[in-house]
Amino acid sequence: MDSLRIRDRRTWFRYSEGKGGDAIDFLQRFEGKSFPETVEFLLAWNRRARDPPDRSPPSSVPVRKKTPPAPVEAVPFVLPPANEDQRRVTAYLKKRGIAPAIIRGFVEAGLLYEEAERHNCVFVGKGADNRPAFAAKRGTYDLNGASFRAGVPGSDKEIGFRLPYDSAIDRVHVFEAPIDLMSFCTLHRDMTRNAVALCGLYEGPLDTYLRENPKIKYIFLCLDADGPGKEAAERMKDKYAQKGYVVSYKPPPREKDWNAYLQHRQKCRGNER
Repeated sequence: MDSLRIRDRRTWFRYSEGKGGDAIDFLQRFEGKSFPETVEFLLAWNRRARDPPDRSPPSSVPVRKKTPPAPVEAVPFVLPPANEDQRRVTAYLKKRGIAPAIIRGFVEAGLLYEEAERHNCVFVGKGADNRPAFAAKRGTYDLNGASFRAGVPGSDKEIGFRLPYDSAIDRVHVFEAPIDLMSFCTLHRDMTRNAVALCGLYEGPLDTYLRENPKIKYIFLCLDADGPGKEAAERMKDKYAQKGYVVSYKPPPREKDWNAYLQHRQKCRGNER
């Protein structure tokens, strides 16, 4: 399920819809249960029976009020320690078709580095003050097409991963993943500014980028060509068109996403040699 995060087995949030809640809301939303059905299910799951109604006469003993839960403290944002070199990250991204010059440019800009402990890729999102505010990790080993992915605790999800803004450019390209953004840069070497990777389908990072850069007029949604990507593109087209932007959906010409398309292009060229 796209962009769904469950925290401490207690609350959930789906970034593609901007909605969340507790266990009861989850079962009602995703299992279609009514409120009574949900309560019965959770009681049975936890091996508890519903308390019978209290038919005893009122007691003069005062009822003790429940103590409200303590507020959850915000987790400070700290980037994971960096490795001494970028060899594994560079090798992994080159295998995915990303050009060495693009990898080097992102590393030099402080937007990408190799984690010391697990050697994951760390994609760094910087705010308007050019300070790191967001980071997402991706493993450098793919198993059956999937790899480890995780956000760094304390990351500001309203920032996401993005390229610097150029006021001379009145457009922004929007991607789902940082690797798709880097793939597009490999295919279009002139694109070095005005791009955002949502790290999912939650448009909060795009909202922030547009708010910080009011001269942008055109939005190119370079989202995936699968079902969730198309649905998100339609939703975003309606949302931002109502705000006065000119919005276009720009999926890859073929394949599911821009990285898959990049690899397809390179494979075809290799077969032509």
